[in-house]
Amino acid sequence: MSRRPPIGVLVMAYGGPASLEEIPGYLADIRHGRPTPRAVLDEITENYRAIGGRSPLLEVSRRQVDALAAELGEGYCCYLGMRHWSPWIEEVVGQMAVDGVTRAVGLVLAPHFSALSVARYQQKVADGLDLYRGRIRFEHVASYHDDPGLVEAFAARVRDGLERWPGNERDRVHVVFSAHSLPRRVLASGDPYDEQCLETARLVAEHAGLPEGRWSWAYQSAGRTPEPWAGPDVNEHLRALAGQGVRDVVSVPVGFVSDHVEILFDIDRRAAATARELGIRLERPPALNDDPVFVSALARLVRERAASWLTEPRAA
Repeated sequence: MSRRPPIGVLVMAYGGPASLEEIPGYLADIRHGRPTPRAVLDEITENYRAIGGRSPLLEVSRRQVDALAAELGEGYCCYLGMRHWSPWIEEVVGQMAVDGVTRAVGLVLAPHFSALSVARYQQKVADGLDLYRGRIRFEHVASYHDDPGLVEAFAARVRDGLERWPGNERDRVHVVFSAHSLPRRVLASGDPYDEQCLETARLVAEHAGLPEGRWSWAYQSAGRTPEPWAGPDVNEHLRALAGQGVRDVVSVPVGFVSDHVEILFDIDRRAAATARELGIRLERPPALNDDPVFVSALARLVRERAASWLTEPRAA
């Protein structure tokens, strides 16, 4: 009886420290071995301490991969690799080769393409193939910023947020969409990230029935480097909204699909403190995490990339 080897699915995420003790090594990897200034190390350590002393990203990502595997069913074998912490993408690619995977779909848990994000994950895959002499043909999902399932999942989050106000008060609630900032020079070079982020926000607002004027865009979580980063920063944006008389805000970070420090600290702690200072009520619905609508969207993206392989003759 002939059989076809399972199609590998490599799901990739950024990675995060599992304890405060891991933070120096984690930052060293992000900074390519360059020393981390003491002030930056102390600040980031305190940020993680404020959210429980660890990143929940690995746990959340594993739930997402398990849900995706269940959705895809027989014929697929799902793996999880992290860009900046264990399990390292390169090592997972090596394990895929040992497992006999010859064809695989690469999927980053980041909906928007950038040379500084998704492209670097793809390079990690290439590095892993080179390091372990793997002979795996990868098809990468470069972007899914406008995928209907993603849009629907985020629109449901908008509705969730608005429903935290009485029905007769919702018309005054403003929705702020956001994503991780990038250096302005990257966006000025023609990188599609900014355009894709704004397209996601527009589609989600449209799907959720938000009229123009009831939503806006901001960036968050800018890096600690001297060069200019894209804005407006979400905290500055909240100040501008307060100046316009806005007192009720729903935060929907459409650049992130999982709970981690950029949401749990940068929004739930830092932006929330700014909002309190300004007299703004700020609500953030849960991240997508393993939401069934989102997971189904990911499964469809994988199947689309693997469709041609499934029609090829089976090996004897």
